[in-house]
Amino acid sequence: MNIVLNGDTRQLPQSATVHDLLQTEQLLERRVAVEVNGEIVTRSRHASHALQDGDVVEIVHALGGG
Repeated sequence: MNIVLNGDTRQLPQSATVHDLLQTEQLLERRVAVEVNGEIVTRSRHASHALQDGDVVEIVHALGGG
């Protein structure tokens, strides 16, 4: 299936979840906010939220500094 991630097309397996996407993008260890089709997906739902063909996903990660 194809999704749009932060404006770029990505191809994923049909059964991919938000967790799978974060793993593929090497973002599992980072603090991120995930939005799918305009709705926030909380961290507790990353493993169970199945992505669908054509989904628009935005991932934003926090940057520390001081």
